[in-house]
Amino acid sequence: MKVALINPYELGRQPFALAQPAAWLKASGHQVCCLDLSLQPLERDALAGADLVAVYVGMHTATRIALEAMPRIREYAPRAHISVYGLYAPMNEGMFRSLGATTVFGGEVEPQLLSLVTELGRGESPQQNEAHINLSKIPFRVPDRSLLPDISRYAHLRLGNGTTRVVGFVEGTRGCKHLCRHCPVVPIYQGKFRVVPLEVVMADIRQQVAAGAEHVSFGDPDFFNGPTHALRIVNALHAEFPNLTYDVTIKVEHLIKLQHLLPTLKDTGCLFVVSAVEAVDDEVLTQLDKGHTQEDFSRAVALLRDVDIAFAPTFVAFTPWTTPQGYVDLLTSLVSLRLVESVPPIQLAIRLLVPQGSYLLRAPGFLDLIEDYDPKLLGYPWKHANPAMDDLQRRIQDWVASAEHEGRDRQSVFVQIWAWAHELLGQPVPVLPTTLGEPIPHMSEPWYCCAEPTAEQLQQF
Repeated sequence: MKVALINPYELGRQPFALAQPAAWLKASGHQVCCLDLSLQPLERDALAGADLVAVYVGMHTATRIALEAMPRIREYAPRAHISVYGLYAPMNEGMFRSLGATTVFGGEVEPQLLSLVTELGRGESPQQNEAHINLSKIPFRVPDRSLLPDISRYAHLRLGNGTTRVVGFVEGTRGCKHLCRHCPVVPIYQGKFRVVPLEVVMADIRQQVAAGAEHVSFGDPDFFNGPTHALRIVNALHAEFPNLTYDVTIKVEHLIKLQHLLPTLKDTGCLFVVSAVEAVDDEVLTQLDKGHTQEDFSRAVALLRDVDIAFAPTFVAFTPWTTPQGYVDLLTSLVSLRLVESVPPIQLAIRLLVPQGSYLLRAPGFLDLIEDYDPKLLGYPWKHANPAMDDLQRRIQDWVASAEHEGRDRQSVFVQIWAWAHELLGQPVPVLPTTLGEPIPHMSEPWYCCAEPTAEQLQQF
């Protein structure tokens, strides 16, 4: 059978979620092609004769692009069975079905995709009344990345000294054991996570180093979900590739509870840790059920500085509970903690997204804050009780976009945001320190999973 696996977009990473099912399908004798729409056009020849087209939607931006691409996919592969899989597939099942998808999968999808192809090969026409989410343990294979664009074409690492490194992308676990209310992982995995065996992780790292990777980015939602497994990975990585560096994502509460493991991360090549801090207002953190406080955030910054690992916090800067003072407090925290250079400016404009299935919908009183589901937004719209906050968010988002286009540095972008936030409070704009922090290693593509697709991303459709 001929199978086409399509990735619309995944933060500039070479997608594990295409390479893993590709390995499963090829091992069973099927003909597989992979298309990464972040780097490749959606071409008729690639889909011609396909028996199955499976589209991976692991994030909001990818979903928006996939929905735009569905009519063209249907046109280019008129006899193919169309399937959609990934975190955002079950959440948007109805919309994908209306555009021609017959099956929708979430969780550990590889057995479902292989079973689907087998049924198609027998001449069957699989039907599905509702999305199938598989959370059982599966035997992971070494991802087959041979069908994807070379890793040198994906996002690269920018070091503080102006040099860059080619980046590989690895997953040590999938899912997450935490239940943060706004997180898109939670509706699918519901507090569960699955471990990718050490030998598979190392084989994947090995093949990417052979392809030119000088740094590895771990895509686990939380690298310390399984701390013993995490240590085995980084120790094995460093033993085999002592000059290879890496980055990981870890919750604030894990940075504190497992602080004794941080020196090992440093010793094995960890350059920076990404953490979804989200807010510095304890009320907002409680509403999101983040499991940490503002004080914990400051403590985590200090712990990482003690071992000389850079901290890259991410935020949901605008929520229904964010006050003008709360937003100023966020900016003030970044100044006092010398983190301005550590935060991509777009993080200071991000607005809370509420997709279908979000655990926020279960929170007491939350339904009173939102409007009816908007299929164009792929979420439930909300308006701040103070319209000036919505105006500020839009102004900052536009400013960040124009500043990035003009190549402005992070500090100059921050200075303008700082001024607008204080003006909203009716306060004099405090003079900022001369130095707002040192540049840290960071990816060339800002960590931003809920952006609007760009015109360039959509022009081929």
